[in-house]
Parts: sequence; C-alpha cells; structure tokens
Amino acid sequence: MGAGSSILGADGEWGMTSLGDMPESCVAAVLLHLDPPEICQVARLNRAFRGAASADCVWAVKLPVNYRYLLAFAAAADDEGADGGHGYGKRCSLTSSKKDIYARLCRPTPFDFGNKEFWIDKNKGGICLSISSKAMVITGIDDRRYWSQLVTEESRYLPLVPLILQNCSLVCE
Repeated sequence: MGAGSSILGADGEWGMTSLGDMPESCVAAVLLHLDPPEICQVARLNRAFRGAASADCVWAVKLPVNYRYLLAFAAAADDEGADGGHGYGKRCSLTSSKKDIYARLCRPTPFDFGNKEFWIDKNKGGICLSISSKAMVITGIDDRRYWSQLVTEESRYLPLVPLILQNCSLVCE
C-alpha cells in the first residue's frame, strides 16, 4: 500500500498521469523560486503552469517593497502622456494583477520633465534609474565656459526647451 497504489485504476491497471495533473498551488510553490523570465517560459508548458504563472502570490514576491509608490508615480506619468505617445496599453492600478503591475514597472517611466527615468530590471527585479546630464549639476564648474552639452541622435534624452523648473527627485523607501 505504498504511494503507487493511489494511481491504480478500478481494474488494477496503472493510470496515466502527466505534468498537467499537478495542482496549481504546487506549481506556484516551485515558481516562487524562479526569475520572471523563467516563469514566463514555464507558463508555456500547460494549463496548470499557465494558471500558476498568473497567480498574484508568485508575482507579489518579485515586486520591490516600494512598488505601490512606484506604481503611483508611473500612473501619474501615464496620465501626463509621458510615454512619448507610445501607447503602452491600459493604465495599471493597485487593483490590477501583480503580473500586470510587474510588467508596467518594467517599462521605463520618465519623470522630472523627462530628465530621469526608472524601471524594474526584468531578470532580478532591481530598481534601475537613468539620469540625463541635464539633470545633474557640475559642482564647482557650473560656468558654461568650461563645458557644453552636445545633442546627438544617439542621445537617450531629447533636447528640451530651457525652463525654470522645481527640483524633483525619486525617494525610495
């Protein structure tokens, strides 16, 4: 009466089981230990894996601790149309699935009038920050005679009309 007896059929024959017979909760427990790209790859195996890969419990642990703040920041940028007209899709909110929130935060979110942007690294979930040279102050040599900004087509940041702006920064918890 070992563990194998539970899969015996009514006629005493061995039953056929497959990977799809695993409960989603067991699959989700395994997915917790994978990186997000691996979770997406495993989701293609079958229905049980796809369902488990969409579970909030799997994606909640992949989000940074301050994801609510970052999501509010991203939603404000989406409302302003700061995505440059790319139209990335629907707006995410705290009521969205954790997978959708993770996907939204993986896209770059510009802020500080386009001089800075943040995103989550898709592989490890770390927060990345990119800062334009226009957002920096050169200490001690803030005189335009000593340096100049050259705009090229390779630049990640588009040239902006000079404005007197308030200082804005991202504070992480």
